[in-house]
Amino acid sequence: MNNRSIISTPGDRSREIVVDEYLPAANEGTGDSGFQIDATWLRGALYRQRWLIGATILGALLIGLIATLLATPIYQARASTRVQPMPNMMIPGAEMNAPIGSSNEIDRLMLTYQSIVQTRNLAVIVAQNLNPATRMALLGDDFAENRPEGASDEAWEATTVQRAANVLRSNVATEIPFETQIVNISYSSEDPAVAAEVANQYAEAFIQSDVRTNVDRNTYSREYLEEQIQVVRAQLDDAERASNAYARGTGIVTTQTTGTDGEGGQTITGANLSSINQTVAMARADRISAEQKWRAAEAVPAAQLPAVQQSPVYQNLTSQRAQLVGERSDLLQRYNSDFPAIQDINARIATLESQIAETARNIKAGIRNEFVIARNQENALEGELADATSDALVEQDQNVEFQGLQREAEALRLQLTDLLDRYNMVSTSSNVRSGTITLLDGATVPSQPVSPNLPRNMLIATVIGLALAGGLALVREIFVDQFRRAEDIEDRLGIPVLGLTPYVESKDIDHSDVNQFSALMEAYASIRSTIDVSVPREGAVVQLTSSGPSEGKSTTALILSELFARLGRRTLLIDADFRKPSIVKLLELEQRKAGMAEVLLGHAEFEDAVIEGAHENLHVLSTATTPPNPVELLSSQRFRDFIEEQREKYSLIMIDSSPVLGLADAPEIAQVADSTIFVIEANRTTLNQAKTSLRRLENVGATVIGAVLTKYRALEAGVDYNYQYQYYQYGDATK
Repeated sequence: MNNRSIISTPGDRSREIVVDEYLPAANEGTGDSGFQIDATWLRGALYRQRWLIGATILGALLIGLIATLLATPIYQARASTRVQPMPNMMIPGAEMNAPIGSSNEIDRLMLTYQSIVQTRNLAVIVAQNLNPATRMALLGDDFAENRPEGASDEAWEATTVQRAANVLRSNVATEIPFETQIVNISYSSEDPAVAAEVANQYAEAFIQSDVRTNVDRNTYSREYLEEQIQVVRAQLDDAERASNAYARGTGIVTTQTTGTDGEGGQTITGANLSSINQTVAMARADRISAEQKWRAAEAVPAAQLPAVQQSPVYQNLTSQRAQLVGERSDLLQRYNSDFPAIQDINARIATLESQIAETARNIKAGIRNEFVIARNQENALEGELADATSDALVEQDQNVEFQGLQREAEALRLQLTDLLDRYNMVSTSSNVRSGTITLLDGATVPSQPVSPNLPRNMLIATVIGLALAGGLALVREIFVDQFRRAEDIEDRLGIPVLGLTPYVESKDIDHSDVNQFSALMEAYASIRSTIDVSVPREGAVVQLTSSGPSEGKSTTALILSELFARLGRRTLLIDADFRKPSIVKLLELEQRKAGMAEVLLGHAEFEDAVIEGAHENLHVLSTATTPPNPVELLSSQRFRDFIEEQREKYSLIMIDSSPVLGLADAPEIAQVADSTIFVIEANRTTLNQAKTSLRRLENVGATVIGAVLTKYRALEAGVDYNYQYQYYQYGDATK
């Protein structure tokens, strides 16, 4: 997919140009983006600073080798001890004679043992246990000669032990192998026999110090526990007496003994309240049931109530009435209603109906009486519950303090039991174990020195050399802020890159001119394509300038002019670098007596000064002599008129101007040119120089359409040069 951009041309003309995606694209950002480090920059920096890096590493290796050869051999002997961790038996809450469960606790304990080996007290003990000959060997032969006059043997012995202890501490080392309970004690000395003897003495002193510590700890633990047992017993007795006295004074009576959690049993008042509460709950349930039954029967006729219909008395009366009604029906078929038997049956039926109605009313009234009785019972029991609750609340306030006294007594009781168990464990442990450290391997006289170690020293020297070389290289890269890549120009100057040209030796430029498929010519062809779409087609004036001399602007101007001429565009190349003209020299042509200065001053005609025949469609106006006032000449109206005259004759005018820094020529020419191309030499032009030059050009209104990075070295930029230019060379590779 092609990149599309709008490129402005002089005269406020704009047109949409389709730029091939393989040509350098304009950078949308402006300004310096700052120092950036990426993989490409890193590769380039390594290549640019390869000699510094190599020399630094070689120097570090040489110093490491010399230091290794001159170092005194050091021998190291090692003794191994095993540590069996055990808890502190005098601390309340710890489990006696049980291994420490937490791995963090074991690690801290092992680190503590490791630090003990390096203490001054242990060093003094080792120094005292060494024989005098070994002790003097540690201090050196000159130490005995410095004995003060008049010093007693005891004072001199103490001084010797202290000095020897200092030497021992500076040469002893400890190590705890990973995931083990082993402490390795090493000692380094110039004498292998002394190293072995001191290491063994350290192991023995380490073991004995642990034995003494355990004995002292057990003795102190027993004394401490005995004292605590007496104190807790007295406190428990006082707590139990206080609890009983308070119960008697407040009348608190419990129905059961104290629980295991220290809480007292249930009191009589509490039991009474619980019983009444249960009875009230049952009475409330009975009242609710009776009330629901009555509310359901209250609005219903008595005869329709299920309880009435299910009553045996009601059922018997209704059955008798039905029987009499049947008999009356039989008699009415034979007699009239005045018959005595029928009258008797009617009377009996009336009596039964009266009894049936009365029975129904009585059953309904019984339902209401059940509700009234249940309600009265509930009210009576609620009164009893209120009285019991009041009594319980009073006792509850008293019971809070009583339970506190009971809990205090129970806590003291448990503490006393725990102290007695501890005391028994301490007594048993002191008779079974005397220490937690045992000797695994004693130290032997080493046969080979551990220092100096040539491979290790050379590795260290290499690492130091790499670090130092990297630091020096980074400092050089930061303070030598030059342009290495096209991205540096776009990021730091904010102008597009028209293209870049590879570094080519001066003697090979002519050969590149002949070979149109060389990397140099293909690079300039790409630049020419970019410029072609950025400047007007007819009468365009393009200026080439740079920050300083010898950055390749003249070569760039010449080759671009030749490429435009080959396209059929009538091109005029003007060498306006009055201080250092070079176009004629590059073309290897004979210098005319008249040049640009003579034409502008009116001393010669343009046709007499212009050089034709260098290439088809290419004319060259060189500099024959340097005028005394180049700036005044270039800022004159005559120069402007001259350029306007040539616009009518040539399709493209290419001006090779002087560098910007230190001279005013380039800014004056930029005011006349349609476009200015800024040439930057890779690995030479600094950021400050380029920014200053562009600022001067912008101040005069120059139209800088982009930059050309010359003498580009791919390896110093951190990329493979063949990645960009090998395509144009593949034809030669097959020959």
